[in-house]
Amino acid sequence: MSGVTSYRRIGIIGSGRVASALGLALGGLSVEPLALWSRDPARCSGAAALIGRAVAAQRMAHIAKTCDLIILAVSDDALEQSIFDLAAVGGTAAPFVFHVSGRTGTAILSPLAARGWLTAAIHPAMTFTGDPQSEVRQMIGARFAVTGSTDEANAAAHAIVAHLGGVPVDVADEHRPLYHAALCHGANHLVTLIVGSCEALAAAGVHDPAALLAPLARAALDNSVGKGMAGLSGPLLRGDRETIAGHIFALDKDCPALLPSYRAMGLATLDALQRLNGREEPSPCRPMLEMGR
Repeated sequence: MSGVTSYRRIGIIGSGRVASALGLALGGLSVEPLALWSRDPARCSGAAALIGRAVAAQRMAHIAKTCDLIILAVSDDALEQSIFDLAAVGGTAAPFVFHVSGRTGTAILSPLAARGWLTAAIHPAMTFTGDPQSEVRQMIGARFAVTGSTDEANAAAHAIVAHLGGVPVDVADEHRPLYHAALCHGANHLVTLIVGSCEALAAAGVHDPAALLAPLARAALDNSVGKGMAGLSGPLLRGDRETIAGHIFALDKDCPALLPSYRAMGLATLDALQRLNGREEPSPCRPMLEMGR
């Protein structure tokens, strides 16, 4: 990790999973104990205890007036109001402030930038499930989308990411929604996909669906990341119409909740193959997937 300059005091607004993990990871940069504030005092106290060298602040104003690094680790929908509240109580100092939302960049931080504060967006491209100790380790080598409002803010954001052991990836303000949509499609929807497959395997009488599926899914993930669509295998690639018809019949009979997503993903796969191969003629599997939609 880098030897980024220490901050007098780091303040975190928020008390959820990301707040706890970042507090634990960045605690060594804060000369004074970290200060946390959230709208839920009990949860805030719990997060401070989990981090260790941290205290729960009674008011947001305490964060604004005593901290020279402030992290906004709140939900996306709560971010704008938190920024306005922070700007309203801001002290005379000019701290570095960043939020960890994936969908927005620095434009949302303009009320703070107007006060002369350095502002940035730093989004870790990883999942947080409530185990901050392991998540601190998982941040090492992870990518972080960085958007700074100025060159100075961008440099400060890069230094934070370096301290976390991550790799900064600059994403322009106007591209943040597309960036975040891509992550949600590739990660959040993957969870839905795997859970649905496990449910179908359970319906097929498989005792431990996850154990059966995991090696195949991991291999498919590695192939897709390394080879793109060239990593695809299976009946859609081969054009096995009757196999797809059998899938649809079985899903409709025994696992109907999975059928709409199976059809949608199948058609998306055929569309991608058609773009890749530049073919005009449709796959023989397409009518089966479109039937009954």
